[in-house]
Amino acid sequence: MPVVTYSLIAICVVVYLAQLVFGDRLTYQLVFYAPLIGVQPWTLLTSLFAHASPIHILANMFSLFMLGPTLELALGRVRYLALYLLSGFGGSVAVIILVGANSSVLGASGAIFGLMAALVVMIRRIGGNTTQLLVVVAINLSIGFFVSTISWEAHVGGLISGALVALVYTRMQGPRNRNRQLAYMAGLTVALLIVSIVTTLLRG
Repeated sequence: MPVVTYSLIAICVVVYLAQLVFGDRLTYQLVFYAPLIGVQPWTLLTSLFAHASPIHILANMFSLFMLGPTLELALGRVRYLALYLLSGFGGSVAVIILVGANSSVLGASGAIFGLMAALVVMIRRIGGNTTQLLVVVAINLSIGFFVSTISWEAHVGGLISGALVALVYTRMQGPRNRNRQLAYMAGLTVALLIVSIVTTLLRG
C-alpha cells in the first residue's frame, strides 16, 4: 500500500478544497513568493500542496498517482518522502535563482518532475530503457516554456534535485549506507538554503 503517495494526494485535495472555502486569505499563506527574505519561510514547502485550478490539481495528482507508488515501493516510505519534499524544495529555490523578485509559485509539479528524474536515474542504473520516459519529461518540460502561467524554473529545479537525490540512493545502497544517505540529504537541504539566501541577498 503506497501510504505516502495516497497521503500526499489527500493532503493536496484537502488543501485545495480549503482554498475554495477560504479563498486568497489561505492561498497567500501557502504560496511561495520570491524573494526568500521577508516572506514566510514555510512557503518553500507549503506551496507544494496548494493549486491554482481544478485542472492544475487534477493533472498533478494524476501524475503523482502514476509515478508515486512505483517509487515508494522501490525506495521505502521515508526515502520516498524525502525525495518528494527535496524535489519540491529544489523547485522553489530554482525560482529564486532563475526568476528573482516579484515571482510566485504553487503546485506539486516541481516535486513530480523530481520523481520523474529519479525514476530515470533508477531505471538507467539497472540498465533499463528510459527513452519513452525521457520523451515524456521533455514534452512536459517544454510546455512550461510556452505557457506563461507555468513555472518552468520550478520544473527544472525539481528535475535537478530529484536526480541528485536518486544518484545518492542508487550509489549508496544497503542498510550500512543509510546514515550516509541521511547525511547527503541534510547536506543538500543546507546547500539549497544557502544558495537561496545568498542569491536573495546579492540581488537585494
